[in-house]
Amino acid sequence: MIDRKTKIITAAIGTFFLLLFVLGLAESITAGFAGFKGGLPFWIVALIVMAMAVYDAYDETVRKTKD
Repeated sequence: MIDRKTKIITAAIGTFFLLLFVLGLAESITAGFAGFKGGLPFWIVALIVMAMAVYDAYDETVRKTKD
């Protein structure tokens, strides 16, 4: 079993790279042919996905659960 500190570090690194990818993708779509108004729906979806990723990382590592 992985100890808690390793789990937190791994989740932080993985979540960081996921957020970096999603932000880059959203910026690329907005800066491209879609423009801001065309990319706005994707930004909304991207922000929701990023919030869910951060919450899941928190839930799996920091929050006390029954194990």
